[in-house]
Amino acid sequence: MKDKMQQKSPRKAEPLDNEKPAAVVSPITTGYTVKISNYGWDQSDKFVKIYITLTGVHQVPTENVQVHFTERSFDLLVKNLNGKNHSMIVNNLLKPISVEGSSKKVKTDTVIILCRKKAENTRWDYLTQVEKECKEKDRCVFFLTESPPMTLRQTPVRA
Repeated sequence: MKDKMQQKSPRKAEPLDNEKPAAVVSPITTGYTVKISNYGWDQSDKFVKIYITLTGVHQVPTENVQVHFTERSFDLLVKNLNGKNHSMIVNNLLKPISVEGSSKKVKTDTVIILCRKKAENTRWDYLTQVEKECKEKDRCVFFLTESPPMTLRQTPVRA
């Protein structure tokens, strides 16, 4: 019986030895991805600027902050910031942007997305087309519910 146990022991050790390299492979560096929903934005004649506050973002390697632009969207991914990925995807920008002229800046605790306007000197009242439609719909709904005589207007109410 001892002989059988001794024979089995080396066999058990072999698979463990074979499994060790898998344990040596670098561990997953982040647990999950956090969706960024809190941001501010501003504009100049040439750029729409989106400000995202992320504590410690200036301390991650430059290659961990990635932005992909299209003519009507951008996708920000910050990898491995305090053990998490942080993602912000904005589709349907109000107006087209220049992919080549757009960029990002990383400042202390802040990422700034700089979307270069295709049409300079134009004003963006909203960041996205969806936001514009929702706000205009809310104004119409507000107008309908707050007016004494309920009438329907096709034109949005200006603030």
